[in-house]
Amino acid sequence: MSNSAKHTAMANAIRVLSLDSVERAKSGHLGLPLGAADMATVLFSKILKFDPKAPNWPNRDRFVLSAGHGSMLLYSALHLLGYEDTTIDELKNFRQLGAKTAGHPEFGHLAGIETTTGPLGQGVGNAVGMAIAEAKLRAEFGDKIVNHFTYALIGDGCLMEGISHEVAALAGHLKLNKLIVMWDDNDITIDGYVSLADSTNQIARFEAYGWHTIAIDGHDEKAITAALKEAQKSDRPTFIACKTTAGFGAPTRAGLPKAHGGPYGAEEAAGVRQSLGWTAEPYDIPEEIIDDWRLAGLRSTGRRVDWEARNEAKDNEAGRDFKRRMRGELPSTLEKTIQTLKEDFANEPPKVATRKASQMVLEAINPILPETMGGSADLNGSNLTKTSGVEDFTAENNAGRFINYGVREHGMAAIMNGLALHGGIIPYSGGFFVFSDYCRPSIRLAALMGIRVIHIMTHDSIGVGEDGPTHQPVEHLASFRAMPNVNVFRPADATETAECWQLAIESKTTPSILALTRQGTSPMRLEVESTNLCARGAYAIHGSANADALIYASGSEVGIALDAAKLLENDDISVRVISVPCLELFDQQDKDYRAEIKGTPKARVAVEAGVRAPWDHLLGDNGQFVGMDSFGASAPANVLFEHFGINAASIVEAVKNQL
Repeated sequence: MSNSAKHTAMANAIRVLSLDSVERAKSGHLGLPLGAADMATVLFSKILKFDPKAPNWPNRDRFVLSAGHGSMLLYSALHLLGYEDTTIDELKNFRQLGAKTAGHPEFGHLAGIETTTGPLGQGVGNAVGMAIAEAKLRAEFGDKIVNHFTYALIGDGCLMEGISHEVAALAGHLKLNKLIVMWDDNDITIDGYVSLADSTNQIARFEAYGWHTIAIDGHDEKAITAALKEAQKSDRPTFIACKTTAGFGAPTRAGLPKAHGGPYGAEEAAGVRQSLGWTAEPYDIPEEIIDDWRLAGLRSTGRRVDWEARNEAKDNEAGRDFKRRMRGELPSTLEKTIQTLKEDFANEPPKVATRKASQMVLEAINPILPETMGGSADLNGSNLTKTSGVEDFTAENNAGRFINYGVREHGMAAIMNGLALHGGIIPYSGGFFVFSDYCRPSIRLAALMGIRVIHIMTHDSIGVGEDGPTHQPVEHLASFRAMPNVNVFRPADATETAECWQLAIESKTTPSILALTRQGTSPMRLEVESTNLCARGAYAIHGSANADALIYASGSEVGIALDAAKLLENDDISVRVISVPCLELFDQQDKDYRAEIKGTPKARVAVEAGVRAPWDHLLGDNGQFVGMDSFGASAPANVLFEHFGINAASIVEAVKNQL
């Protein structure tokens, strides 16, 4: 069999497995798997460095299928290459309940899936993050240990989504030369031809970003191979426009908008098989084709074994640190560092905004956590995410630990996901909490994947002040608390900020949001505690369990609650104040602890400069809420708190109304 015939047979194996699975499921997308099979075959059989027998090899190349609707392309390739968990039965169960072959690729379901994709454009951002991580770790540990490429397969939808602009512009600026993007240029979307909604010259667009660009026939094996090898030699990221026919081989759909989705139906499916010259039964791949794919899967085994031998021989501090970081483990010094910081805060209580307290914490932990990589969306002067001694990550200095994302919140969040997924990096970044709406799709995917990313969201309430309601988050705490597997931390003072930072760093499978104040806060915790009180989500900061009234509060409102407690106690009403830095962690506690915190008071009040929704399950039928039920206004922070009734007097009134 000639090389050309061999390539065609291998590509057709991807096509028919995808066809069989979509037809069996009666659901899915066939346009991309049929059209991009040649690109995938060249990439996986000739170019990509990986080993199915060691799928988590740290120095493997990363592949991101940003056009996640074409998931059967990836699943078929993984099965053919010999990934043990991608069995024929998994292909047969495509899109079925309990199957690992979900409608869109999901990180953690199958080895070889580097990220969860589906919302278009997210994978482009993840790939940029992975490329930054590779460059950073290569600069830190040397190219004998870290030296690999990141490849992404994207579609027209990815390019239309605004996030692709944000991340591609930054990638070009940073000259991430080990990032290679392959565009499945097939001219169609769901609603029709691309020309229906877009006429962008994508090659010119990426050239303007500073990328190296190549245009090829996406069905020409030799052209694909040459383009990828050329891209590997570039000193810039590379964008390869691969002109393809969506639904390649489909007799009445190929190249048409109706090729995008599936199933095609029995008659059209038979026509695909006929046009490909494929005579085998569904899911029956001829042995010689399987052998060629399995040999392709073993191409990099020798390189992997050599790498492991080199890495094992590097039994020094740097080598041990690399292994620790790639395992996602933390240094033993973290807990002691946080405890020392808490002692310092108790000895000299700082009256600072929690955003400033966060910077103080970072000043202590960044020196002992070399894996942290910070950044900000052009708001570092406000977010305070950069610490002393930390250099910028730039095209000229890949060893830097701080990324200047520019005004690109959405791209920033997707890149952070890629940094975390690569391994060896704990990403954190800063932005205004109100602009978390731009980050939300990426934060949701981080929660779905269960990865450690930390979002510092400052200016967390009407305390923003004069910038007005456009910049004052009101519903944001509630909305992120409603998102599964996200920890929303809202510390009350410097000590709680330190404890919340520790919890965020230790939360290996849960993304975290630190909602921090612009305005100053008074110290609440004046005694040193050896345990992390914030770890239980809520704890008593004042009063006894049998108090007449119970006041829940978070963040800057804890101080207001304590002021109200003094006024009530002057009227012989006993009060217990509960600081609630993280509702999610409190809800995870055992029922005895939750019952002990809730107690049996005659009056319950929750106070927070946000909306009521997250507190109802603690307030019950008769409890009252002091907070926001509208957008904010433009005025100094202290004026706004009084105007909206978020003050001690309102809490006192709410308590007395129940007694």
